[in-house]
This record gives sequence, structure tokens and C-alpha cells, in this order.
Amino acid sequence: MHRITTAPVAPIPDRTRWAVAAGVGAALAAAWWLGDTAPYPYAQRGVLDVPLPFLTAGRIDAVLQPRPGERMLEIGPGTGLQSLHVAPQLGPEGRLDVLDIQQEMLDHVMCRAELDGLATIRPTRSDARELPYADGTFDAVYAVTALGEIPEPDRVLREAARVLAPGGRLVIGEFFDRHWIPFGRLHRLADAAGLHLTERRGPSPAYLARFRPCRADAPGHRSERLARGDRDTDAGQA
Repeated sequence: MHRITTAPVAPIPDRTRWAVAAGVGAALAAAWWLGDTAPYPYAQRGVLDVPLPFLTAGRIDAVLQPRPGERMLEIGPGTGLQSLHVAPQLGPEGRLDVLDIQQEMLDHVMCRAELDGLATIRPTRSDARELPYADGTFDAVYAVTALGEIPEPDRVLREAARVLAPGGRLVIGEFFDRHWIPFGRLHRLADAAGLHLTERRGPSPAYLARFRPCRADAPGHRSERLARGDRDTDAGQA
């Protein structure tokens, strides 16, 4: 009878194990980065309901400042995480329009709104680069982690400025991913679109920024600047 013997297996050095782990991590990160398509696929919608650091509901409220009776537009509502939070604050006399290029997202938002008994949300399927609204329609326009997913964000900002009522406000929220727009770039695009910065919160990888149309005759334009001591600045706020 032959005896089967096995040679001892040499332990894998720690350096090798770390190298393998790092390689696997890099591969997973690359797969996530390269697979992050725009617009965000409806099949992966569950991720959109996860609150993001620095883009919490409280911070959005503080920058957007929704008020009863206002009409607002949300660009790229996703599954409605912000929509269902903002709409009730506009009251029964207010209205929230939600615009998305994907009908599945809009249907999802409206299904959730019906379950919550919200009758003041109006969906529109359209391209944000050509908003189907008249000039000066909205008291506020906002887009949270959506602007970077739209080609030609400069056109989106110009359209947002066009549909804002005098003294209206635009709020943009961005979070670091493949389609993230750094704050410096956003600020330059907003300047070119005729929008001036009035507030920013959070670091560049996860920030909220509020802009207003640069019109000298816009109600509240001068009073806001005086109240802030003309503090329009690139500096982030906690």
C-alpha cells in the first residue's frame, strides 16, 4: 500500500493578503464607478432612498426654505425621497412639480404620494434642458444629486433661471460620485447662467448651494444682500 503524503502549505504572507484585498477592493470600486450610469437606472432605485451625509432633510429645509402656498419644481426626483418631504410643507394651496426623463421614476413618486395622501404633486416627463414651463413660474427650483446626471448642466441652470419668479431661488445638492459636479464648477456655471450664490453648506464632495437670479429689480435681492452683509462667498458652511 502506498502512503499518500502532502507537503505542508506555506502560509500566505501578510503583504500578499493585503495586496489581494486591495486589488479586489479596487476592482469593486472600478465596477461601481464604471457602472454608475446616467440617468440612474430604475432597477437600482433602492439606493436612492438612503439619506446622504450633509444632504439630510434638515439641511435641505434650511437651504431651500419651503413655505406654504409656494409652487416649486424638483428636477430629477428619483423615488421621491425629497418630494415626499417637501410637498407637505407647501400646504394645500402650494404645489410641487416633479420633472424626470424616466417615466418609471415619476410613476414611483406618484404611487408613494398617493399612499401618503399627497394631492399637490404634479409629474411631468421631460428633458431638464428644455423645461416645459413659462418664464417666472416657480418660487423655487431644486435638484439633489441630479444635475450632474444631465448632459449640458449649463443649459439646465439657464432654464432654471428662466422659470424662476423674480426673487426666486435655485438649490443644488451634489454628492461625490461619477457624475458629481464640484462646487467650483457649479459656481462658474451659475454665474454664466445669471445666478448669484447666496448660501452654501457642506464640503465640495457633499454640498448644498442656493442661488438667486441676478436681477437688480428682483424683490428681496437687495434686502437679502444687506441682511447678509453682502456675504456671497465660496466659503463652505457647516
